[in-house]
Amino acid sequence: MITYIILAVTILVSIYCFNNQALFYKLALIPSRVIHQKEWYRIITHGFVHADMTHLFVNMFTFWSFGIYIERAFKSIGLGSLGFIGLYFGGMIAASVYDLIKRRNDPYYVSIGASGAVSAVLFTSIFLNPWSKILFFAVIPIPGILFGVLYLLYCQFMSRRVGDRINHNAHFYGALYGVLYPAILEPALIQHFFSYF
Repeated sequence: MITYIILAVTILVSIYCFNNQALFYKLALIPSRVIHQKEWYRIITHGFVHADMTHLFVNMFTFWSFGIYIERAFKSIGLGSLGFIGLYFGGMIAASVYDLIKRRNDPYYVSIGASGAVSAVLFTSIFLNPWSKILFFAVIPIPGILFGVLYLLYCQFMSRRVGDRINHNAHFYGALYGVLYPAILEPALIQHFFSYF
């Protein structure tokens, strides 16, 4: 399954980069280098690099939890493996656009992690089944649709604050992509979503 391949590659590259700062910065999203040096590969490679084991574990556990379900769901509705690959890597790209515009002239800005792609997968799950339970704070089961609204509000609130070193905009735009992508590929899913209400 594609989920396990992405998991394995991300874990291996991230762990290797923990002790290799040169490779870490070679793969990281540095918008000024993408725009001015045309290092477009960074829009994808930054998703394979994480800050530490906690960052890596949270992203990969969330991806594993929802990725397997979405990969199967995409096969059952005819979007297949290519559709799933488009979801994951498209989410990564969508999550980068804001920084590419806003931070294009800041040579010190660095962003890493698969959070945008993982948010896309998570929000596709919510879009396909809005009442499925998601653990809020990893403890309290709440409907996915409620979690999604709270998550988007939290991302917007936190993006206006400075200092926690988390790219909340990447989470937000990855999440939006996760809703729009399947709806555009298979418009019948929009009616399916509203049938839950």
